[in-house]
Amino acid sequence: MSMIGTGHAFSHLYLLVLPPLFPVLREEFGVGYAALGLLVTMMNVASAVCQIPAGILVDRFGARLILIGGLVLMGGSVLLMGFAPGYAAMLFLVVCSGAGNSVFHPADYSILSHSVDPKRLGRAFALHTFMGQVGFTIAPTVMITLTALWGWRAALILVGAGSIVAAIAIWRGSHLLKDQSADDTDTREAKPAHTGTLALLTPAVITMFAFFVLTAMVTGGLQSFLVTTLVQTRLWSLTSANGVLTAFLVATAAGVLLGGIIADRTGRHGLYAGIAQVASAFAMLLLALISLPLAALTAVFVLVGLLQGSVRPSRDMIVRSITPAGATGRVFGIVSVGLNVGAASTPVLIGYLIDIGYGNAFFFILSALMALTIITLGLVGRKQRQTVAAE
Repeated sequence: MSMIGTGHAFSHLYLLVLPPLFPVLREEFGVGYAALGLLVTMMNVASAVCQIPAGILVDRFGARLILIGGLVLMGGSVLLMGFAPGYAAMLFLVVCSGAGNSVFHPADYSILSHSVDPKRLGRAFALHTFMGQVGFTIAPTVMITLTALWGWRAALILVGAGSIVAAIAIWRGSHLLKDQSADDTDTREAKPAHTGTLALLTPAVITMFAFFVLTAMVTGGLQSFLVTTLVQTRLWSLTSANGVLTAFLVATAAGVLLGGIIADRTGRHGLYAGIAQVASAFAMLLLALISLPLAALTAVFVLVGLLQGSVRPSRDMIVRSITPAGATGRVFGIVSVGLNVGAASTPVLIGYLIDIGYGNAFFFILSALMALTIITLGLVGRKQRQTVAAE
């Protein structure tokens, strides 16, 4: 669990190494912020495009070597960014880095599913997600500090080199990591299904893909425009608004760990996730209709953060339960693409609404998105019940 969590933390750290350097890179390469933003976009696009092929490789050749290779490719690309002579080289390297990032969800979930006692699997998924949040959290501080000490090129080289150290540690401990190609003891995977990737696009998998999209839209919207919305529609100061966002992010991370315990103690993962989404939707609707004082507003977002974070381990347990034998990498690769799609969708819509003066619609949209996730959970539960009845 610690090895997989560390690798996941590095993957999220690498996703955010460039934004803190944008002011420096703008001067260095003589490009605008739109061009710099394209670097981040292309990294995420490459990750989304390569995620399903990565899942196929995981299922065919095993997760361990694919995971180590992806970590080296992503970190090595970041290291080489420190030597980039210009913008075109950076654009090529972010695509390589995104391709490396694509292996983590298929490989990590495959290894965890086969290496961890099922009684602790919810907590294992929670730790995996939590460590990704840690990577996001420390990225700005790490990059700004290293840049201040030795410059932006050295910062990228040093951070990228960390992947080599992590890859060596994972390789040396790889005897502890099982994947479905070597695991014959898990009865659920005892007879691997040799099905094509298209055959895995069952109604349940497609519905969970939609759930990933919707929850990522909620998270992406909150991270991108919560501060702007509070400043423009509630007239809070920038400091106060950032304080609310920070409280939400910390609560989300704590909620992930709490959700791992909950996922291990109940088999009703869909029911719990649905209750959490209903409560979150009502909270967002409340904020759309009532202007609360700062302390109350912060408390509501702490609650929403705890709820949204706690859903993630149960979400992963649901995906595992609908995964055919021998297809863990591919199924998690398919549904995880929804995270990229969702994160890229909401900011554009909400940004447009704020531009035309409908900033308060922010809370209504989030409430509606959370309500839609409840429908997807209900559909997945229905498909599972039908499958059991048919068997």
